Amino acid sequence: MKKIVTILGARPQFVKAAVLSRIISGKKEIEEVIVHTGQHYDVNMSETFFTEMEIPEPKYNLNINGLGHGAMTGQMLEKIEKVLLDEKPDAVIIYGDTNSTIAGALAAKKLDIKVIHVEAGLRSYNMKMPEEINRILTDRISDLLICPTDSALQNLKKEGYKNIDTKVVKTGDIMKDAVEFYGKISAKRSNVIQRLGLKKHAFVLATIHRQENTDNLEKLRSIFEGLEEISKEIQVVLPLHPRTRKILENNRLEYDFTMIDPVGYFDMLELLKNCKMVVTDSGGLQKEAFFNQKHCIIVRDETEWVELVDHGFATITGSNKEKMLSAFDTYSNSITDFNISLYGNKVGQSIYKEIKKIIK
Repeated sequence: MKKIVTILGARPQFVKAAVLSRIISGKKEIEEVIVHTGQHYDVNMSETFFTEMEIPEPKYNLNINGLGHGAMTGQMLEKIEKVLLDEKPDAVIIYGDTNSTIAGALAAKKLDIKVIHVEAGLRSYNMKMPEEINRILTDRISDLLICPTDSALQNLKKEGYKNIDTKVVKTGDIMKDAVEFYGKISAKRSNVIQRLGLKKHAFVLATIHRQENTDNLEKLRSIFEGLEEISKEIQVVLPLHPRTRKILENNRLEYDFTMIDPVGYFDMLELLKNCKMVVTDSGGLQKEAFFNQKHCIIVRDETEWVELVDHGFATITGSNKEKMLSAFDTYSNSITDFNISLYGNKVGQSIYKEIKKIIK
């Protein structure tokens, strides 16, 4: 039986891997070994995902977290290499653009193990983002690039990938499968709306965690002041990332809207389904908002998911408070038809077929 090692470390990767792991275990043609680097170590941001989403427990948990980029990536590279030497897989699957992603790709490539990058070809063209560096380097050394969108394909074409010995395919976005599958059962698994006393479609869901925002106090203040202003018209609910909470506390920044602890995936799905709109600097949540037919205000200066902006489902405001408020006013008074296919269907099955081809 062929064997693959899946490298996971951050919350969005758990969501994406849940889809593919369910297909792999159901087919019984490939053995999957899951490695959790520990990059997200908060219980609500990591462990609950494995239990909630019924992902197989990781065979390895490397417990690497709370370090700078160099130390974290270096330790991951060292420990993942040991795992791969022991497991001798036919391929390694990596997701997205985290330190876990690039460490897994480097470890596998240097051992001549095939690298499969799910969510390849995305670009922000902002080299100050650690994620941009990770995704560019990962794409360049991968053997199979799984692209979610036409724009991702075009990015790779512009970078000359037709001259590089790697297979590039567009399958659609695997996160769509996850939202569709788990969205059908989230109401049975979560009581977050009742628990928080929220009224349906009468609150804005927000998340702020990107380093470019949290590590810049001017940007952070502007975003939170914007959220506080919005909260005067409609309740704002923000599950607070541990790093963001720490920065707010260290700088004695206090704001008058609802901040809660990080939530599990089913809670997040219910918040998405029942909110009015979304304000975020997360990449994944931009798409999840679209899947749940919600407008999204993107508090970054760019997005990898350009098709959302092009079709009017999302607006880029950066950390500019006035732009945030303007977008909020626009979306508060608009009705949009979300009935368009941007991210494919049965994506997990398509990816599984491509994996089988490359490890045959």
